[in-house]
Amino acid sequence: MATSAATKRLTKEYATISKSPPPYIIAHPSEKNILEWHYILTGPPETPYDGGQYWGTLMFPPDYPFSPPAIRMHTPSGRFQPSTRLCLSISDFHPKSFNPAWEVSTILTGLLSFMTSEEMTTGSVRASEHERKLFASRTRWWNSTGGGSKQPSTPSQSSSNTRGIGAIKAGDGGAKFRFEWPEIDEENCKWMKEKRINPQTGLPLPLQSQHGPCSPEVAGLRRRPGGSATSGVGAVVQGGQVARDSWLSRNKWRIVFGTLFTYILVARMLGDGAVSTSA
Repeated sequence: MATSAATKRLTKEYATISKSPPPYIIAHPSEKNILEWHYILTGPPETPYDGGQYWGTLMFPPDYPFSPPAIRMHTPSGRFQPSTRLCLSISDFHPKSFNPAWEVSTILTGLLSFMTSEEMTTGSVRASEHERKLFASRTRWWNSTGGGSKQPSTPSQSSSNTRGIGAIKAGDGGAKFRFEWPEIDEENCKWMKEKRINPQTGLPLPLQSQHGPCSPEVAGLRRRPGGSATSGVGAVVQGGQVARDSWLSRNKWRIVFGTLFTYILVARMLGDGAVSTSA
């Protein structure tokens, strides 16, 4: 339970950070516990995290500000292990280096600065710029769905560094985020609907053609002049009939003259044969 001094200090800091939030940072204490703070860092421009929505927690000790908080980032970022306590000079890993004059805004500004650097520490990971951009594009989906379907815990997820108050298990369906950030969760759901994001996978759903499996051009090739569709065999038979009728109409006079010429030639040959026999 928080001391009266800690409660008074955190209440004052909440009023300050709500009135004048630092760039790319918002934060608030949980309704159930003033020592549990939730923050969202928005990835700054010209970084691999541009536009990303990074949610995490600060767990303050009862004697704050004389001891620092435990710092976690739950949203996968390619920079930190999700829900893992981070070893920073402003975190509970180094209580002796913590300055009581530092406030919540100071702590989160320092976290954002460390995130956009390449310095390594306990809880940080290495990833390419491309990988971090992919993580950034999926942060809204992850926050509001908890990473899609529920996932079984693994030994790495249950290590001592991921246990404790404030740790979030992947696959919780987004329940914790939804409770702490209902308005932002609603915005995320609208965003996923507009972008046609599959809630289970975080990937865009395939587009469905309004004209069925065939394009309008292909469908037109499969229709009779009257408009009804035909099968492949029917189309071939009908095509042959149309071609034959068209050839006859174009060459009917040639056929007539050719037939007449052939008849005269045959008659003459038969007549000459008869004269030769009588002679």
